[in-house]
Amino acid sequence: MASIRKHRGKWQAQIRRYGYPALSKTFSVREDAIRWAREQDRLADRGEWAAPTLSSPDTTLADVLARYEREVTPKKRCKASEKYHLRVLARHAIAKLRFNYLTPAAICRFRDDRLKSVSSSTVVRELGILGHAIKIAGNEWNLSVQPDLMSKVEKPEPNRPRERRLTDEEAKAIEKAFKHCLNKLVPEVVRFAIATGMRRSEVLSLDWQRINLKTRIALLPITKNGDPRSVPLSNEAVATLERLSKSEKKSRGLVFPISANAFRMAWERIRRRANIKDLHFHDLRHEAISRFFELGLTVPEVQLISGHKDVRMLFRYTHLKPEIVSKKLEKLAH
Repeated sequence: MASIRKHRGKWQAQIRRYGYPALSKTFSVREDAIRWAREQDRLADRGEWAAPTLSSPDTTLADVLARYEREVTPKKRCKASEKYHLRVLARHAIAKLRFNYLTPAAICRFRDDRLKSVSSSTVVRELGILGHAIKIAGNEWNLSVQPDLMSKVEKPEPNRPRERRLTDEEAKAIEKAFKHCLNKLVPEVVRFAIATGMRRSEVLSLDWQRINLKTRIALLPITKNGDPRSVPLSNEAVATLERLSKSEKKSRGLVFPISANAFRMAWERIRRRANIKDLHFHDLRHEAISRFFELGLTVPEVQLISGHKDVRMLFRYTHLKPEIVSKKLEKLAH
């Protein structure tokens, strides 16, 4: 958006477009400033604007973050969540600093300020994004930056991994809460997630064309780690798909045509109706993986289903119930 102001006896026109540093020009006559500003707005609307680069010493961290969001973030699979964190960074006081004035002390102040309101894992995530933006700006955008800037900032200890399991009582309460769901797909999403261990994004992106009920395999072409994955389907998962294929009479398109936001709100309503606290939808993935091990599947078999490349990460998702292990030991004793 253009703004015109009188400055030292002349007229200054300034153009601000999100994602770019401000562009300004000074004129002796006000009408010339207005004419230039309107022309720049027209060029920007047509995508032909010769936007200023980030070479100015007045470039702020906010300018760098905006360009990073525009050019780097869209290439990532986690672009939606990263955009949220970038906006948080852009609203903080640190974003107003000139980029070449960034210091470890300033970043530490940001870290300590954020720790007052969010978890340490969130702060670690935001520092990671900030560090990558600084690295890109220094290596690829020719901006001066203090060497090893981020290495001088101590990251907080991330939160302990969650060990939440779904109890039998909670499972019954959730099934009762399903009766109040107007969208009948919502209960099926929950049941399918528990039966397969898939992430929410994987379940909601599942396509009928990638499911083979004869071989009982579901293909996920895009996953969190970037590799495709073929997921063997349990009896419960197959039963869910068969119910949907009959009731919805579908053979193409999404298996669960519901948006991520709509499902998120539906899940929150289910939790409230079931009077369950501190249960994230992602905890159902922990539940499913733990159940696979309790059924007697081997580590490679569970890895095949879950898609974990790192066994250590797989074990972070595994929380076996001691009473089940005790029963197995009892059987082995006889």
